[in-house]
Amino acid sequence: MTVKPLVFHTLGCRLNAYETEAMREMTASAGLSDLVIVNTCAVTAEAVRKARQDIRRLRRQNPDATLVVTGCAAQTEPGTFAAMPEVDRVIGNTEKMQAGTWASMAADFVGETERVQVDDIMSVTETAGHLIDGFGTRARAYVQVQNGCDHRCTFCIIPFGRGNSRSVPAGVVVDQIKRLVGRGYNEVVLTGVDLTSWGADLPGTPRLGDLVMRILRLVPDLARLRISSIDSIEADENLMQAIATEPRLMPHLHLSLQHGDDLILKRMKRRHLRDDAIRFCEEARRLRPEIVFGADIIAGFPTETEAAFENSLKLVEECGLTWLHVFPYSPRPGTPAARMPQVAGAAIKDRAARLRAAGDAAVAAHLTAQLGQTHRILMENPRMGRTEQFTEVDFSADQPEGAIVTARITGHAGDRLTA
Repeated sequence: MTVKPLVFHTLGCRLNAYETEAMREMTASAGLSDLVIVNTCAVTAEAVRKARQDIRRLRRQNPDATLVVTGCAAQTEPGTFAAMPEVDRVIGNTEKMQAGTWASMAADFVGETERVQVDDIMSVTETAGHLIDGFGTRARAYVQVQNGCDHRCTFCIIPFGRGNSRSVPAGVVVDQIKRLVGRGYNEVVLTGVDLTSWGADLPGTPRLGDLVMRILRLVPDLARLRISSIDSIEADENLMQAIATEPRLMPHLHLSLQHGDDLILKRMKRRHLRDDAIRFCEEARRLRPEIVFGADIIAGFPTETEAAFENSLKLVEECGLTWLHVFPYSPRPGTPAARMPQVAGAAIKDRAARLRAAGDAAVAAHLTAQLGQTHRILMENPRMGRTEQFTEVDFSADQPEGAIVTARITGHAGDRLTA
């Protein structure tokens, strides 16, 4: 009898991808086979639509497999997926990270009473204990240090998919990074849903900067430490000190800015204003002149006027943003913003395109500025690596995968440098 492999399909953020790797290990340990697992995203209505579309496609491709839906959309809309004839089981975000869920599934594939396993995510007080040693490329590993979010931005459904903020203790994080460095990883990326809230639920309420400084002090052989998306208004003193004084902390920050107009930011229930964002970027650049910023920006938030949108457009230049993640606003049922006066779809599409064009221009300027410069580049595969600012670099000859090579930038093509 042929054992059919498991099929994993991941949508959404890096944390979801991390958790898929955990599920891959747990399902293998449970001896499961002929299973399709769809790890969904709920960040936009489009993400949920895409999940439903992919589920139908995967069912056609795997007609006899058991199809399991999990992730944020399964957590926030379990009934939506349970009602799909293509779906056999719906599992919540907490349950997917518990080995017992998969072990019980192996014991009882047809148990109708357990077809939907989605508990109250708000009752979860700890991060999942399952750690992945080495998820990512052979050069870069990702370490989950935080999950959930205590904030309630008016456009966002994610707290209801991920629960309240909870942190992995620093000692656990350090031990994992030591293991990763011992296995040859040259770069570690700290990930979470609301990374700058790390530590608020731990004894002594440490801050993200404390964790960064502790990692760099206790893991001296770690070549490069990178942090993923942060809320700039929550950047603490030690984090700013690390940016200024720690060359092993990479000079690249992705900022959760969302908008450039004060009234819209207040309606979003964000915790910063336009000038706060500009001031942070100016200070970070003063401390680390080579730093590069990415940012999330929403186009077409409810009540957004053309003048308000122009403030977002101008923010790209005023903050010196390079890598933009532009999100055309789409209403999420159950969020306050969905009940606000909506912007016309055509205007949203046009504004998103204009933001993306500004982002393309910023990337082109960044790439041009690198010509002739020498960079230390972490090789993700024999012909492609990334600079410390996270810019992709193509090589014409093979380089050692996973190594950090020093090379001179000779040109650029598309959104990549060449060396």
